[in-house]
Amino acid sequence: MTTLAYQYVVLRCVPRVDREEFVNVGVVLYCHATDFLDVSWHVDAERLRALDPSVDVDQVCDALAFVDGVCAGDERGGAAASAPISQRFGFVKAPRSTVLQPGPVHGGTTTDPARQLEHLREKLVG
Repeated sequence: MTTLAYQYVVLRCVPRVDREEFVNVGVVLYCHATDFLDVSWHVDAERLRALDPSVDVDQVCDALAFVDGVCAGDERGGAAASAPISQRFGFVKAPRSTVLQPGPVHGGTTTDPARQLEHLREKLVG
């Protein structure tokens, strides 16, 4: 089996940016060698509301669905979804000061990017 390099970012929900507290809600994994770009996410509403009872969980899920659209290259991702796959990953990993924020970029190697994505989501998001 061929070992493939990949990069990933953890998506964080930061309900109150001023407090800098966050809950991991997703992982985006990009593997250049296979043109793989995908997101896996799970929102634990109870954990989010523990940080901020007024957090709009539906808005967080909508933002994650947008990231899903960018990764998939479909209309849910707007104009960013029509860019080449490496640029779409660049868009997703770019820092922003919204409720949904990417963490730092990390890397690794795998023989199966899809399986690695699910492993990372289970390990880092729950």
